[in-house]
Amino acid sequence: MLTTRFTRLIGCNVPIQQAGMGGVATAELASAVALAGALGMIGAGSAWAKVLGEELDSLPRQTRSRIGVNFLVPFLDRESLEIAASRVRVVEFFFGEPDADLVERAHGAGALAAWQVGSVEEARTAAGAGCDFLVAQGIEAGGHVRGRIGLLPLLDGVLDAVNVPVLAAGGIATARAMAAALAAGADGVRVGTRFVAAAESAAHPAYQEALLRAEPEDTILTEAYSANWPNAPHRVLRGCIEAAQALTDDLVGQTVIAGATLPLTRFMTPPPTRWSTGKIEAMPHYAGQSVGAVQKIQPAADIVRELAEGAERLLRGVKD
Repeated sequence: MLTTRFTRLIGCNVPIQQAGMGGVATAELASAVALAGALGMIGAGSAWAKVLGEELDSLPRQTRSRIGVNFLVPFLDRESLEIAASRVRVVEFFFGEPDADLVERAHGAGALAAWQVGSVEEARTAAGAGCDFLVAQGIEAGGHVRGRIGLLPLLDGVLDAVNVPVLAAGGIATARAMAAALAAGADGVRVGTRFVAAAESAAHPAYQEALLRAEPEDTILTEAYSANWPNAPHRVLRGCIEAAQALTDDLVGQTVIAGATLPLTRFMTPPPTRWSTGKIEAMPHYAGQSVGAVQKIQPAADIVRELAEGAERLLRGVKD
């Protein structure tokens, strides 16, 4: 199989990280990805420490060495960070200036620390803060987007700037895209949109069906869903914005987050999950430009295998 600095660091069989998508990436999805040999991620979002601890304690012991937790810096809870770092292999940070204190806290509790970055400058700062690996996120990515340029030029600059392993993120959902990123020098890839449509994903079935119908041009980078997180660009399907704009009532529905029921008004950030009710079509359907590759709902293990085996065959062909 494909061996890189990332697989050696984590102990994975394949150089794939599943994105830690808040609400969607739960222990069920992360465990399935980990069992398939990749790095599974849980999106902490705004989870309470007690609830996050219970979720992490529910993980099968054989998967914990290949599971991480993603934290959004604007909503970071320090107690949750300590709990995560003491239980899983990786703690990852996003959407905030790299902070050496956070990295040190993760290391002190026994975890590796990663930072998802959107610029070369941010990458240098994150490496200088002591991160064990970085994720370079191109503007093609779904969900919240930190950078302003495409993946390949960003990856090129980041690889020149740092010495730690670097994963490529943004628009990767096929073996061909994965092989291209690895051939360009990435130590692995981060995949989000494809895993939203995994059988183990917590995404609402209507959200998954919207992904199956979508093409790359159906996505848009916007700040529309900013009611509870302003000035945070994100890529969604254009149709959900149109549905939200057409509503005459600001109340969209409700969802369950960290064990509590939360009412949802128009343009709030939580994506629709299995526990959401109401006007699902008007909630944010985060999706990257790779969405056209989402053709069916399938087990996470099948997604990992298709990507890894296909990329390996392509790379062998290039070498031959």
